[in-house]
Amino acid sequence: MIQIKTMNRGAIVGPLYFVIAGALFAGSNTAVQGAGMVYGVPSATIAFWQYALASIAVLPIVLTASWRSDRPLMHLLRVVLAAIGVQFWVAGLAVVPIWQAVALILTSPLFVTLGAGLFLKEHLSLSRVIAVLVGAVGGAIILAPWRDAFQWAALMPVAAAAFWAGSSLVTKELTKTENAGTLTLALLVLLVPVNGLAAMGSGFTVTSEALWLVALAGLLVAGAQYLLARAYMVADAAYLQPFDHLKLPLNVALGIVFFGFEPPGMMWIGAGVIIGASAWVMRDEAG
Repeated sequence: MIQIKTMNRGAIVGPLYFVIAGALFAGSNTAVQGAGMVYGVPSATIAFWQYALASIAVLPIVLTASWRSDRPLMHLLRVVLAAIGVQFWVAGLAVVPIWQAVALILTSPLFVTLGAGLFLKEHLSLSRVIAVLVGAVGGAIILAPWRDAFQWAALMPVAAAAFWAGSSLVTKELTKTENAGTLTLALLVLLVPVNGLAAMGSGFTVTSEALWLVALAGLLVAGAQYLLARAYMVADAAYLQPFDHLKLPLNVALGIVFFGFEPPGMMWIGAGVIIGASAWVMRDEAG
């Protein structure tokens, strides 16, 4: 009986953490686009300061965490995968509309779901697989990417999706022995020098007009990464992936409000499909 209650709690709390994290990531993406597209700050420079400031912001959250770890190589692998994904993602956001980038990042849940079954030996139930696929269909309805002429630069989010999927799988594996505070701080702190190397070519200068946007992006990504770690601690990686699609309407809505990026698809119909798929898999697993 205790095991069933714990599983049901994870089936509800895990997606809740995941969805809130997605909302924070959407806000961070909007701030990054503002700094890059409006004020012309180089993408590598944005990534460096975003994660440097996020490391500072997360300290009050994780002061009680234990910093000892017996798996430093796994932490390093997670950071390397995440860092490469960040560079591809920020570079893509600097040159293409948000909906095109998000359309391609929708492949990440597919990568994670497959990887969770192959490498983490998680149970890939029919409901989990169908929910991920239906969520992708909902995203396509919103974006109708076949109507847009994609730039080659828009393929960068596909690479970001693959590397972030790998980082997510390593995160889930680390939750077996690490707490959310350790996972969050290790990722953010170790990303700073990696992003610093990438920013050496573009420099580290941020204009005063864009500084608040970069700071906001860092604050939001700090909270998002912490909640993401909490989600993976209480729920299977494959189960959480349909809820990843919910950040799509959030990103699109913010793009419309702040940049006038109005996608050519049917937003509310697609959003309804995504929400319906997420609600169905949650109901199926919560029992």
